[in-house]
Amino acid sequence: MVNFKIERCVGLSDREIIRLSLADLEYFACLVLKYEVRLLSYIKKISQSNHDEAEDILQEAFIKIWKNLNGYDPRLKLESWIFRIVHNETISYWRKKTSYSKDNIVRLDDERLHTLMAAEDVDEMAGESFFRIIEEVLPLLKQEYREVLVLKYLEDKSYIEISDILKIPEGTVATRINRAKKSFKELAGGKFDNTIFK
Repeated sequence: MVNFKIERCVGLSDREIIRLSLADLEYFACLVLKYEVRLLSYIKKISQSNHDEAEDILQEAFIKIWKNLNGYDPRLKLESWIFRIVHNETISYWRKKTSYSKDNIVRLDDERLHTLMAAEDVDEMAGESFFRIIEEVLPLLKQEYREVLVLKYLEDKSYIEISDILKIPEGTVATRINRAKKSFKELAGGKFDNTIFK
């Protein structure tokens, strides 16, 4: 891929990238370039992995995406299909990690906190106290609650997209989001401003 020109990716739709990738592996770089930054951020948000761990998870996920590209159903939204694979790879990694260190509570450093809650996602008035609440509460949420909150409020996914990614019915998505918001508010102990859950 050393001689591959990134300019060849410009203007290509997802379907074109898939078609070209299946004929020429080098075009898979277009898919990686298009989704890498968002997927890396998503992995960090739902797992509290450090940057190196998140890159390892993403690399494994991209390998799985490549291996399953022939089986991609074009009736599905490619982005949701990719997020599902990345999600499953992240959860698999997280389960392995927690099985080795059940008593280890992962703490988010400032860099990861600011990645988790980008400025546009937080009202200006929230300030540093909001980030302290996120640092305390997010790791305490059940995994199933953390992932729906991240997908809905930080990745701005619709209920249908979340349903596709997590492979659960839309009604279950709605129920988990409501329970996750309630759990978050309870764990925050009244220190939480509802504006993030608009």
